[in-house]
Amino acid sequence: MLYSRACEILSNKEKSDVFYKERAVWIQELTNDIAKVGFIDNFEEKDVNIKDLYEHNLYHN
Repeated sequence: MLYSRACEILSNKEKSDVFYKERAVWIQELTNDIAKVGFIDNFEEKDVNIKDLYEHNLYHN
């Protein structure tokens, strides 16, 4: 994912389907090229590279 798209998703109130390694996440914070994400399926949080995030509907139909 591009940094600009991650910013759009973070600032938009609408839900976006964002994934990290096939797990659904929500973006909590952006710092440089790192995104702090929370996993939808549990309470885990992780700092990941923004380029490793993707929107499922764009790449996996």
